[in-house]
Amino acid sequence: MLHVIMPVKDSMHTARQAIAALMQAGGVDLTVYNDFSTAETTAELTEMARRLGFRLVNWADRTDHPSPNYRLTLQDAQRRALEAGAHLVIVESDVTVRPDTLARLQAAAADGVGMVAAVTVDTDGNVNFPYLYARRLRGTAVDTTKRLSFCCTLLTNALLRAYSFDQLDPTKQWYDVAISHRSITLGFRNRLLLDTQVLHQPHSSRPWKQLKYTNPLRYYWQKLTQKRDRI
Repeated sequence: MLHVIMPVKDSMHTARQAIAALMQAGGVDLTVYNDFSTAETTAELTEMARRLGFRLVNWADRTDHPSPNYRLTLQDAQRRALEAGAHLVIVESDVTVRPDTLARLQAAAADGVGMVAAVTVDTDGNVNFPYLYARRLRGTAVDTTKRLSFCCTLLTNALLRAYSFDQLDPTKQWYDVAISHRSITLGFRNRLLLDTQVLHQPHSSRPWKQLKYTNPLRYYWQKLTQKRDRI
C-alpha cells in the first residue's frame, strides 16, 4: 500500500501537470501540502482537490511557521502512512510521473530496502539534476550510499517505523540528505532505479535556486547571508 504526498509552493504550471499525472495512475491515495502559496494557487488547488479527489492540507490554516514547511509535511505524512501501514512516496511538484512509476517503486521496495527513487530526466530524456552522478551508472537499478533526492522517492514502511521524523533538525529546511544517510546507518539499502524515469523541471517553485546554475556566486551568497536552502 502506498501513501503519496506532494508539497506545493505556487508554480501551478508544473504542479497542475504533476498532480494530473499522479491521479491518472488510478487508485492513488494522494495528499497535497500547500505551503503558504498565493490565494490564486490555493483556490485552484481547492478546486482540483474537489474535482480529482485528493486530500489537501493548507499549512496556512494550521501553523504560523513560515515556508518552507518540509519538516511538518514529513511528520504529518509519516503519521498518516504509519496509521495506514503504507509505504510513503514523495513526488515533488516539478516532477511528472509515468503511469507505471508508482508500481515500479513499490515492486523495488524489497525487504531490507529503506528508500527507492526514480531517476530524473529532462524533456529530451537526459538524466538531469539531482542525479547527474547516475549518468555514468549502468544496469536497471543500483544500491547507492549517495543521497536520494525526494523528487520521486519511496520511503518504506520499515524505514518509517525505524526512524521518527520528530528527530529531524528544525533548523534545516530540506531533509533528503539527512534521511538518506540515516537510512544507511540504520542498516537499510537505498536503491536508485535507472530504468524508471520521471520528468524533472527543477526549482520551478523557487526560481531563485536557478542561480545555482546561472550565477553560482550569487546563489551561494544568498544561501549564506539569507540562510536559504539549509540542508
